[in-house]
Amino acid sequence: MDTGTAGPARKADSRLSTAIAIARLIGILGIVYVHAWTGRTAEELAAVAFSWQAVLRTVLGEMFGRSAVPLLGMISGWLVVSTATRQGYGPFLLGKARTILLPMVLWNAIAIVLVGAAATFGDLKAPTPSSIGWTLNELVPLVHANDINVQMPFLRDLFVCMALAPLLVRASSIWLALGAVIVVVWSVSGVHVPLLLRPQILLFFTAGIVARRFGLAERVAGWPVVLCALPFVMLIAPRLWTALLGNAFFDAHPHVMAAFDIVFRLASAVLFWRVAWVLAGSGVAERLRGIERYGFLAFCDHLVLLWLFGPVIGLATGPLGAGLYPAYLLVQPLLVLGATVVLGRGLMAVSPTVARVLSGGRLGL
Repeated sequence: MDTGTAGPARKADSRLSTAIAIARLIGILGIVYVHAWTGRTAEELAAVAFSWQAVLRTVLGEMFGRSAVPLLGMISGWLVVSTATRQGYGPFLLGKARTILLPMVLWNAIAIVLVGAAATFGDLKAPTPSSIGWTLNELVPLVHANDINVQMPFLRDLFVCMALAPLLVRASSIWLALGAVIVVVWSVSGVHVPLLLRPQILLFFTAGIVARRFGLAERVAGWPVVLCALPFVMLIAPRLWTALLGNAFFDAHPHVMAAFDIVFRLASAVLFWRVAWVLAGSGVAERLRGIERYGFLAFCDHLVLLWLFGPVIGLATGPLGAGLYPAYLLVQPLLVLGATVVLGRGLMAVSPTVARVLSGGRLGL
């Protein structure tokens, strides 16, 4: 490489790496809004769906949470290209089992023990072990999503995507396009095939591989922010309206809503990738990148934290509908992140090995 271009190239690579880290952090924190503690049952939430606090919760969840799965899926696909082409299949899959499957199972076990105990011996209204089948599915969601750690099907499906990755990264663009079409039809049809609980994840994973192949991440990073925001702005209003109408509307129009959901999620991912790129060039970039090393741990532990400590804080703020609840809702991702940093540092101090395992290899090194 010409020495005159080596510096700018390294700087561009560094910003790209930082933007990826920030995008992952945005996605993970956005998920917290989807799972935020409300202190209300599903029936109670449906009854007050159009109250301003419920609308605020919906807006936060749809704006920040809906971008999370496509962002994280695409980033995983983008990053896997280098490792899947460099390693043999056995070592590659074993590595992904250590960094994805093992922490998933361990955190599911932790959730069953801690949340189940709080529900059995305390006042927490939460799922408890009801059968061997329930417990097994809660540990490894094979048939349906977890009842406690409802975010974990993403890791389960991501591991399946990783198992296919060595084939996908070597496939021609035509075969990738054909596979994407099949996954879209599968997603829209609503047909349940337990190979993937959420087939959209394979679509986003494949999109990440394609983005790496054609340099789309860098291209989108060069687009005007307004252009990246336009599709999201156009789609957010109908998305919010249908979300506020609740499950009855989704059940009445399943195929249309499934197709719309894919388009909206892709638009969200484009916008938040562009936001991450802007942040990667700002003065807070290094600080955000440092925090991101706790991101995977936050993804795994946030529902355990919300189940156990959400009601405790809620005693002071009140549930959705109370005067202080909006402030509590807004800061829940930050509270989760702060608690996760404390947990992560504590684990590293006590046992770096445990910290490394529970964080999927991100901490304890």
